[in-house]
Amino acid sequence: MAAEAVRRPRPKGGGAVPFRALLWRFPWLRPVLLLTPPMAWFVLVYFASLVLLLITAFWSIDPFTTQIVQVWNTNNFRIILTEPTYRAIIGRTVGLAALVTVTDAALAFPFAYYMAKVASRRTQTLLFAAILLPLWASYLARVYAWILILNHSGVLNWSLQSIGLPAANIGYTNTAMWVVFSYIWLPFMIIPTYAALERVPDSLLEAAADLGARRWRTLRDVVLPLAIPGVVAGSIFTFSLTLGDYITPILVGGADSTFIGNVVYSNIGIANNVPFAAALAIVPVVIMAAYLLIAKRLGAFEAL
Repeated sequence: MAAEAVRRPRPKGGGAVPFRALLWRFPWLRPVLLLTPPMAWFVLVYFASLVLLLITAFWSIDPFTTQIVQVWNTNNFRIILTEPTYRAIIGRTVGLAALVTVTDAALAFPFAYYMAKVASRRTQTLLFAAILLPLWASYLARVYAWILILNHSGVLNWSLQSIGLPAANIGYTNTAMWVVFSYIWLPFMIIPTYAALERVPDSLLEAAADLGARRWRTLRDVVLPLAIPGVVAGSIFTFSLTLGDYITPILVGGADSTFIGNVVYSNIGIANNVPFAAALAIVPVVIMAAYLLIAKRLGAFEAL
């Protein structure tokens, strides 16, 4: 009887039992197996494109045939670092991105604080709808709406002149770009800031009040240090999105409103100088890498 039991064939599919037991013993193995193929594909495509971008930046273009010469040199980077025009474009792009980030942080913090600590649940729902509804509209539709407001015969100038004030005339200027960028990216600053403020325990605010701290001191010494990671997390979005944009400068900016993205686009399409475009495209990549390192030190990734 024992010999028959030994010779009895195993049921089909028995090999799956050890695998299931392995998944039961190591629960973390299931998400790893599920996420490894898409993450591997993402890493391969993303990093392969960055490596190709870096390699292309060290090539040049033949001025007569407009063909890419695959000979390593640093002429593209030398032009970017020495030509005043490109230094001005980089400075304008980074400066306006920083200004938009500071503006959105100043606007988002009181708004997010009211949502997290003052508003009722019903009011929070209405405010969330007000924040998210513009994101459902097309990016171009929002930009064109601001063009109608800011241009020389737009709503802003008409409103100022109707009450006896001089026209602002900020259409197609860097000021117009600052206003449009600040409006478009504001929701990306409000949401992380709100998430950080919501995690601030009310008991800390009550303890500060019991110890005699006034509201401004409680805000400065208790709320702000705990909300900084959320603000920095939002700044990653506002700074990077402004840094890489090239549509708004074309539609809203003027002759002196060229961004890095506009130069990259013109060198790929019109000038057909792909190596120089690749070299210039590395500039925002390097800037964002340094920015992310600083943001990580400030705890921004924990607030995302």
